[in-house]
Amino acid sequence: MSETARLTGLTEQEVAKARETFGANTLPSPEQAGPLSIVVRQFKSLLVLILFGAAIVALALGEMIDAATIAVVVVLNAALGFVQEWKAETALAALRKLLSPQAMVLRDGQEQLIPAQDIVPGDMLVLSPGVKIVADAMLVRAVNVSVDESILTGESLPVSKGMTEGDRLVYAGTSVIEGRAFARVTAIGGMTEFGKIAHLTGSVGAKTTNLQHKLGHLARQLGLAAVLVAGGVAVLGLAMGRNTTEMVMTGLSLAVAMVPEGLPAVVTITLALGATAMVRQKALVRKLQAVETLGAASVICTDKTGTLTENKMTATRIWTLARAYDVTGTGYDPAGQIETEGARVRAADDPVLAALLRVCLSCTHARLIENENGWQTVGAPTEGALLTLGHKGWDAAPEPKEPIAEIPFNSARKRMSVLQRFGEQLEVLTKGAPEQVLEICTQVMTPDGPRPLCEDETMAIEKAYTRLAREGLRVMAFAMGAARSAHIEERDLTFLGLVGMIDPPRGEVRDAIGMARSAGIRVIMITGDSPVTAEAIARQLSLDITTRITGPDLAMMDEKILAGALKTDPLFARTKPDQKMRIVSALQAQGQIVAMTGDGVNDAPALRKADIGISMGVRGTDVARDASDLVLLDDNFATIVRAISEGRRQFANVQKFVRYLLSSNAGEVIALVVNIAIGGPLVFLATQILWMNLVTDGVTAVALGLEKAEPDQMQQPPRAKQTPILGRSGILTILMLGTYTGLSSLWIFFHLLDAGVELARTTAFTAMVLFEKISVFAFRSLRLPVWRIGWFSNPFLLAALCLTIGAQIAAVYWPPLQTLLRTVPIGVWEWSLIAMFALPILIVPEFYKLHRYRAT
Repeated sequence: MSETARLTGLTEQEVAKARETFGANTLPSPEQAGPLSIVVRQFKSLLVLILFGAAIVALALGEMIDAATIAVVVVLNAALGFVQEWKAETALAALRKLLSPQAMVLRDGQEQLIPAQDIVPGDMLVLSPGVKIVADAMLVRAVNVSVDESILTGESLPVSKGMTEGDRLVYAGTSVIEGRAFARVTAIGGMTEFGKIAHLTGSVGAKTTNLQHKLGHLARQLGLAAVLVAGGVAVLGLAMGRNTTEMVMTGLSLAVAMVPEGLPAVVTITLALGATAMVRQKALVRKLQAVETLGAASVICTDKTGTLTENKMTATRIWTLARAYDVTGTGYDPAGQIETEGARVRAADDPVLAALLRVCLSCTHARLIENENGWQTVGAPTEGALLTLGHKGWDAAPEPKEPIAEIPFNSARKRMSVLQRFGEQLEVLTKGAPEQVLEICTQVMTPDGPRPLCEDETMAIEKAYTRLAREGLRVMAFAMGAARSAHIEERDLTFLGLVGMIDPPRGEVRDAIGMARSAGIRVIMITGDSPVTAEAIARQLSLDITTRITGPDLAMMDEKILAGALKTDPLFARTKPDQKMRIVSALQAQGQIVAMTGDGVNDAPALRKADIGISMGVRGTDVARDASDLVLLDDNFATIVRAISEGRRQFANVQKFVRYLLSSNAGEVIALVVNIAIGGPLVFLATQILWMNLVTDGVTAVALGLEKAEPDQMQQPPRAKQTPILGRSGILTILMLGTYTGLSSLWIFFHLLDAGVELARTTAFTAMVLFEKISVFAFRSLRLPVWRIGWFSNPFLLAALCLTIGAQIAAVYWPPLQTLLRTVPIGVWEWSLIAMFALPILIVPEFYKLHRYRAT
């Protein structure tokens, strides 16, 4: 392609030919879950499959009501899961549509704005400040160009670009900060550097959440137990000469009793309600069980730029030979002020400061704008920070004049100078790297005026520069001098001072890290930025650092050395995407549950690899969002801590209602097995068991899943990855409570048997329902007595109790339900028997928890 062709851009014929050869400028789309696949996903739980089996058996035996009831529960659970996950997928699709980029290109000698996907290799991109680069390209012409590559590399400072060999390449996904250029596209779609990292993300396999592992293990245990016990009892009954149909129905009743039919629905409803609450707190949950996994996180690996920091360069320190100043405020809001020893200083108070601020206002291409998102800068972040600083020193900043001439900044000179008229005099105003500014200065400004720059002053300036740099600040120097002509001569200038800048931490992050620490969660910074800057941010956030490891250091480490380093408090800087994945893998190998936060394409592979990936919804890339489990809609690190709290609450509530449901089922199983062993008539019918498990227990368990977080929840360490949902204490509680309720209901049944089997069965059935309702108070907290969490802190549970007890009363006295459940009315004597056996269930657990609470 000729030089002339490159400058005029491609013709339409060349575009068509290139598109036929290379295709569209799009990344390979991640496999999006369609409606059908999401529906199928809802039926993969073993508990749901067991319910299907029970429904088929009931249908084969002609028990249409039992089969229909089980089918309704299965469909309800699937519908709830589908709605929540589909909402998350469509929300992400909407985000992608909102962020569909366009690009300005030169074609047939004309500038045209076209969809980014229509870009082809050979196209001529027209680059200007604020433009997002949509393909890898090589600069053909460039004037004073700098590019923000943080989304790709994690480096917070803009990178200067020019026509030298090493500086000509620009990359897809990055943004132009300043300057203007023409760049010829060299790679599109999956062949770009952006696309290669996206491919690395796709190479990480699908993962299952910690809760899925736990529920899957529990389902397998319950399923095996249900089949063995139900089959064993049926065989035993047949061996004892019982009726075949009766024993098949008894076996089905036992299977139904052992499997908590309401558990899938209760888990789904609880997680869906938690996900809805998280949306209100600016976090979008892509998979229901993701927040629970975050609640188990023992390590948060976080990116720095844009995650811990604001991604807005801010001037924080000013140094002159006479004094030093602190600068308040963050970002580009000019409402902050300049202070010394806590007192505000204005430009009018100090002529040296006034001169320095005038250079900030005049020697720049940036401008500040205010919109619905607050104050923003148009231009380089560094220039925006200095322009903001210039405004902070004045009650009403002087309007800068257009420069007469300019020598722009470039990577070789590392300084910028403008020529401006001030009154009757022409002045040269210069800013740049301290070394490059010092070499053209012969004087230094003091409150009494300029004086010769001698060796002592030079050493003082260098010492101040070194001190600020060690604090992680980017340091700029400022100078000015009288011009001898209408041309800029960078010599014999007067040195004014230094300004230190940094991309500051978000205001809420320090407290959020403190809360994570008190919850026993480690926070590890993994960034592509420089180690000095990263360590400075870590200090400001009170993030403990004992080891500083750069990407090259990490490349030299074997797995054993890395494992040892991860047991300290490391900080990783200058890391590459594959190294982030390696760190996550090493932590997982130590049994840690790892949450990874990030927003750039360079974070995406680690987001996918982590136990839970957390991306940024505002600044994050599509690749990062698609790789994540949780999307922070406000890009706020503090939202993660709220999500951890919600996740811990969810797992605690899952433990509570699983134990509650299984203790209820245990009572039913014990009553049935003992009853069959001693040869009595069926104490519960299959429809009655379904009523208990689905209608009364299910509603109560959902309400139990709405319990608020316990007061000391975020002062507890993360639970171990191997922590089971039940555990020994849970199994013991289930057996003890199940034995008591099962034997009590069985005693009531046989005690009333002489009055008629239907009356005895109805009373035992009602007793079991009431026992299960009363026992829910024992499970509101597994550690704290009820007065500690509040008797009325869960109004949903009180409402559920009233509703289910009312439903049971209707089951006993309302004819349609009497027919369905084969019940008869019971009298005051039967109710008093039930109350007598129910009272210990309310009292004994509370006394036990109170004793343990006082002992600790």
